[in-house]
Amino acid sequence: MKFMATRKPVPPAIPPQPSRNTDGGDALVLDRITEKVKPPQMYQVLMLNDDFTPMEFVVVVIQEFFSKDRESATQIMLKIHLDGKAVCGVYSRDVAATKVDQVLDAAKQAGHPLQCVAEPVE
Repeated sequence: MKFMATRKPVPPAIPPQPSRNTDGGDALVLDRITEKVKPPQMYQVLMLNDDFTPMEFVVVVIQEFFSKDRESATQIMLKIHLDGKAVCGVYSRDVAATKVDQVLDAAKQAGHPLQCVAEPVE
């Protein structure tokens, strides 16, 4: 899955400006500018319902790639079946993309049309 930039690039921070000491000396004092770093954007991995992929296969995929126990995987599978989609996990962008690729590869190898997508958490 390819991700495209959704925000314009941010220009780099302006370096601190030196200020002159007013006591007559030639010392320079640098003002420290603190920057707050935001946590990374998180992505939710959604599995989509279809009428052809066996429920048992979906449960196994959820257990294997999302580290869920059998009961949780079954509940997620039922939510996918009843609501059309369900969140299997929330990860950083790269991890979410990897999970999507793993699910799609496993479904393709097994001959199932199972679909999985990652979208930003709002």
